[in-house]
Amino acid sequence: MKLASSIGTETMNLKLVPSKENTAERLRDEILRMLDGLVPGDQLPTEQKLSETIGASRSIIREALKLLENDGIVTAIQGKGRFLSAVGGLRVERPVTEYESVTEMLENLGYRVTNLVLDISEAEASEVEARALGLAPGAAILRLVRLRCGDDEPLVFEIDAVPRDTLPGPTAYRDWSGSLTKILEFHGKKVESSIARITAANLPGDYAERFNLSGLYPWLLVEETCITPEGERVIFSSGYHRGSEIGFNVLRRRSN
Repeated sequence: MKLASSIGTETMNLKLVPSKENTAERLRDEILRMLDGLVPGDQLPTEQKLSETIGASRSIIREALKLLENDGIVTAIQGKGRFLSAVGGLRVERPVTEYESVTEMLENLGYRVTNLVLDISEAEASEVEARALGLAPGAAILRLVRLRCGDDEPLVFEIDAVPRDTLPGPTAYRDWSGSLTKILEFHGKKVESSIARITAANLPGDYAERFNLSGLYPWLLVEETCITPEGERVIFSSGYHRGSEIGFNVLRRRSN
């Protein structure tokens, strides 16, 4: 399965935010699903009606609607109500502005996912890794190298750097094939958001040859720094995505 790409430029800098971190954001998604079938200009149900239908308080419904207004999907007109905007008539499946793990992304695209751990090591941060994580060059990190396969086909080659002190203890006794964000959350480092840069790139030659990936291209490189609610940078990820199989959807609006 291929996710069509709507990227309009070769390089993009984006702030990614989680879509399901709290009740208001979950309700935003639920209300958005309820808007299917409406066309731009159609009026939304009232807060009271949505509250009764969904079974949530009006204050939370109001927060969720405000999120839809901020996204440009809903327009509020004082004294008249809320209406589906022109942008709201568009649907962007799996937008790049939603934070999700690689495993979640591939599963939501319909793939049967296998995560292969190629290497886990204690290392010194490179200049790039140190800058992304806010560390001094040469600071102690864990470097995790994994290959994500969908239906037994290599789809994402990923290198994660994590400050060593965020995950204490020996590396040999952890299951590194699972979610790194969940491991961090267990240690009190919950990822809330991330900043990402997307470029076209080649897979590093040493990795390509070592893991027999030389003939697979093109690649989209997603360099992503994951951040906790306190602003702590806990992961710097370099994820090489098979450009022939994976793309990222972007909804763009002209600023006023």
